[in-house]
Amino acid sequence: MIPRTLLSCILLSLSTVAAFAQDSADVIVYGSTPGGFCAAIAAAREGASVILLEPTDHVGGLNTGGLSHCDSNQMRRETLMGLFDEWHRRVVKDYTDRGLEAPYNPAFKDNARWTFEPHVAMRVTKAMLGEAGVTVLTGRYLISVTREGPRITSLVTKNGTFRGRVFVDASYEGDLMAAAGVDWTIGREGRAEFGESYAGKRYSKPKMNISGFDARGNLLPLVTTSDAGSDEAGDKNIMTYSFRLYLTRDAEKKVPMPEPASYDPARFELARRALKVGAKVGFDLYPLPGGKIDGNNSMHGQVSLGLVGGGNDWHSADEAGRAKIWEDHKQYTLEFIHFLRTDPVVPPKIRDQFADLGLCKDEFAETGHFSPALYVRESRRMKGMYVLSQKDIINSPEKADPIAISSFPSDSHDCQRVALKDGGVINKGTIYPVRVPGAKLGYAYHVPYRSVLPQAAQCINLLVPVALSCTHVGISSLPIEGAWMVIGQGAGVAAALAAMDFNPTFLEAFGLPPLPNTHASSLWPVLSGKTDQVAGRKSVLTEANGTYPSFKSQGRAVDAKAARAVCDGRFYYIANIIQERTTLPEEKAVNIGTGFGEYGDSGPQYAMDLHDETVRQKTAQPVPYELLRQLCMGDSPKEELYDLESDPWGVKNLATDPAHATTLATMRAEMKHWREFTGDRDVHPKTISRRTQK
Repeated sequence: MIPRTLLSCILLSLSTVAAFAQDSADVIVYGSTPGGFCAAIAAAREGASVILLEPTDHVGGLNTGGLSHCDSNQMRRETLMGLFDEWHRRVVKDYTDRGLEAPYNPAFKDNARWTFEPHVAMRVTKAMLGEAGVTVLTGRYLISVTREGPRITSLVTKNGTFRGRVFVDASYEGDLMAAAGVDWTIGREGRAEFGESYAGKRYSKPKMNISGFDARGNLLPLVTTSDAGSDEAGDKNIMTYSFRLYLTRDAEKKVPMPEPASYDPARFELARRALKVGAKVGFDLYPLPGGKIDGNNSMHGQVSLGLVGGGNDWHSADEAGRAKIWEDHKQYTLEFIHFLRTDPVVPPKIRDQFADLGLCKDEFAETGHFSPALYVRESRRMKGMYVLSQKDIINSPEKADPIAISSFPSDSHDCQRVALKDGGVINKGTIYPVRVPGAKLGYAYHVPYRSVLPQAAQCINLLVPVALSCTHVGISSLPIEGAWMVIGQGAGVAAALAAMDFNPTFLEAFGLPPLPNTHASSLWPVLSGKTDQVAGRKSVLTEANGTYPSFKSQGRAVDAKAARAVCDGRFYYIANIIQERTTLPEEKAVNIGTGFGEYGDSGPQYAMDLHDETVRQKTAQPVPYELLRQLCMGDSPKEELYDLESDPWGVKNLATDPAHATTLATMRAEMKHWREFTGDRDVHPKTISRRTQK
């Protein structure tokens, strides 16, 4: 038979949430990208304590950083539910609650354009994180990772060290997985490696009949190479990075477009030559609410906002190096706009299109109204348990372990700009959207859970929902906010489940397969009597926190309680930190403690019978009644220690018995270690209330 106190200890853990300080949590999420903040919210809503670490000062990635024209209009929106759907409904509600017209209707899963303003997106994102109880810390650039075998134990950032049980790398760059020693790749695979027809070098754009060399035979600025290599082979080049600009023509809402720090007209000789032969030069403008405009790199353009080749070293750069690359992209962007507005070669129609654009004065004030987030379309990609490739998108979309459904058309922005030695310049790497024939949508396919998991031999408590395991062709269908949000939510739920012992316990109890790469331990072998211990575990640890607003109306002295417990299989130690003592008569308190006291004398017959039976058992069954009385009256001592071998009901408290002083000290030390590890230091009725309200 399972001792009552041990079983109670296990069951308590099902309904309580560990209290953590700001340097430790059940789940640590690195990167507040759309996949990151959704992972954090999802894990917190599952009951895990969560810290979201953002290396920069900006929370939300592109969702709040300028990408305000939601590209889900090319996806099967009916598959994008959960936090993605909630986020968009709340964005719209933000407008209607202020008496403004709804910019779109997320209830209709059609191909309509969904557009919003960044400050609204930020307000909604922060509200959802706050409501979930996620601790959000910015300026936490990753320095290193501490491991014990295949487990990550902590992250060292430039502003603190953070410990957790399960980790989620939601950075665009895969920084955490790389620091943890997980295998990764970057660039484009060759066509033969995964049998992908869209791999290797792509020539989707027409060749421009211009020279890519200057008078001395040197490459023009903005041309990356004169030798792209074999068409079938892969390379280390990635999609171009750019900013999503937030613009307006409204004189009352704009600030002037900043002038570039310097401007060299020679840098745009390629663009001049392109314009002279009729090539598209400029960038796309998408209308947004409030008379604003989203400026985006033109996929079909020959020269646009994307600094081709400028992001190739982003993944390997340190914080200072990335800051420089960011500034290089900003400088290029401002120079390009200056060129479009002032160069005499630019046709008047194009010049006028960009002449009166300014930045929005009510957006991004902290960065001079310039978009804070560089569009990192592609960086490292994990080499995990399953590599998602072209066949998984088009030919074999169903998987046995789906974590999400994605459906964005595969497309890749330029990866190279090549000057051909026999004449001409061509942009390479472009994959124009691969859609279902006759439709405006991409192919719907499962994203397998294995694609967010590292190889088990490399790390067993890490999930990677953004820089996930896929090919270059695979990521060309995934670097979209809708996909990252739903994958991130799935990863967050999985992280929370993996952090809790009761999940593997119940899975094993019902004969279900265990979660892969879980950090938690199944206690079923002990509970079922198959063994008397769990490998690597000396004790069961639990806590109980509660707030009860009705307590004071029932005569309670406080409206909160808190207890911590340790059980090593024989001895059961309880520390009652906050107790909810009552001034009610004993039998009234016990009656309320049964859960039926609110019915009173006029309640259902079974409630009155229960009360009468409780009173009768006071004499007939004194031991269980005494236990119930202690619970209901709040008479438990500050410390309790029970020997479950001789006292399975846990009635005889040995905490003050000198013969058990050594055992008491051992159990205290175990609890102290546990509370220090989890950061469980501040226990006060007000903090208990804040924890349990979520």
